[in-house]
Amino acid sequence: MIKNPLDSRQLRAFTALARTGSFTITAKELFLSQSAVSHSMRALEEDVGCRLLDRMGKRVSLTQAGEQLLSHAQKILLEMELARSSLGELGKWGRGRLRVGASTTACQYILPTVLREFKESFSKCMISIEPGDTPEALEALRANRIDLALTLEPKNEDQFTFHPLFTDELVFVVSPLHPWAQNQSVTRSEIPKQNYILYHKNSYTFRMIEEYFREEEMVLNTVIELGSMEATKELVKLGLGVSVVAPWIAMKDLLEKSLVALPLGKRKLKRSWGILYWKSKQLTLAEETFVTLCRSVAENLCQKPVNINVA
Repeated sequence: MIKNPLDSRQLRAFTALARTGSFTITAKELFLSQSAVSHSMRALEEDVGCRLLDRMGKRVSLTQAGEQLLSHAQKILLEMELARSSLGELGKWGRGRLRVGASTTACQYILPTVLREFKESFSKCMISIEPGDTPEALEALRANRIDLALTLEPKNEDQFTFHPLFTDELVFVVSPLHPWAQNQSVTRSEIPKQNYILYHKNSYTFRMIEEYFREEEMVLNTVIELGSMEATKELVKLGLGVSVVAPWIAMKDLLEKSLVALPLGKRKLKRSWGILYWKSKQLTLAEETFVTLCRSVAENLCQKPVNINVA
């Protein structure tokens, strides 16, 4: 049978009485009447089922049981004080924690700038980042491992709020020596014949690409799957295949003309990026600041001009 926990007010009075050895002094320290302290000690003894105090005239001393309880009571009260203090620290400016889930792409191209600016305002905030694409981010949110996810908009996830940040468009990227780059156009009949280097199959992006070309009555010949956009771009530069990415991911390469971007077709393939969190969640000041910084950095990233060849 589980008994009720000890009363913290009784423990506080007990430790004070053990220190002062006097009901009168203890009552003054705690702003209580002497009879209230006496009643509290009798109730505590009844609760623990043994005598804790020896009363010798006006003085009080501890029994062996009282000495043992005092050791526990001091630790309990200290832990309670530490708990109160740590919770109080969370209310102070710049303290607290920020647990974020983000795709490897976002971790590489968006978060560094966001976190650098975030730290200027919240220097003492504990930050943890859990990499993972949209399916992993949803799992982490459900398991309460993260509070926010910087990810693509999921489908049929009514228990979460999706706060939109920006929209991008996926395009072909090829080596400058590829025939499409040389002709500055994509031949539709050649699309299914190419070798493709794509992000791994478990990602939302892969599913979107697959669905897009299925509607175009095409099946892409995927020969390499990677979880790294940097590795993907390097293989495309070597002429090992064609990839499908968002221009902002290959910004530097497109400006340097080490890669060439071409549209997928007349119909565009767009993705919505945003911050995902539980509907019932009220964002803290730190979390609201993080969201604002993400929007600012992403908008600046997507507004930079890139060279997309259109036939």
